[in-house]
Amino acid sequence: MKYLLLIVLLFVAYTLWRNARIRDDRESRPPPPPPPRRPGDPQEMVSCPVCGVHLPRSEAVPGAGGLLYCSNEHRLRAGG
Repeated sequence: MKYLLLIVLLFVAYTLWRNARIRDDRESRPPPPPPPRRPGDPQEMVSCPVCGVHLPRSEAVPGAGGLLYCSNEHRLRAGG
């Protein structure tokens, strides 16, 4: 009977030790990197009539006559 009690006690001690070790490993592990970002949908590109730079239509500054500029400065420089 005393051997059975010793085996149970050793099993409980081993289980507690193993769970503490697994918990420590999880806490010390750095967090996983975020998943890579999925590229967005293609956007229509427009060209600035002043400097010729290409930029997405959503970032362009609208001017007179429906022209699109890369910045407010270029819109003012062109007089639109």
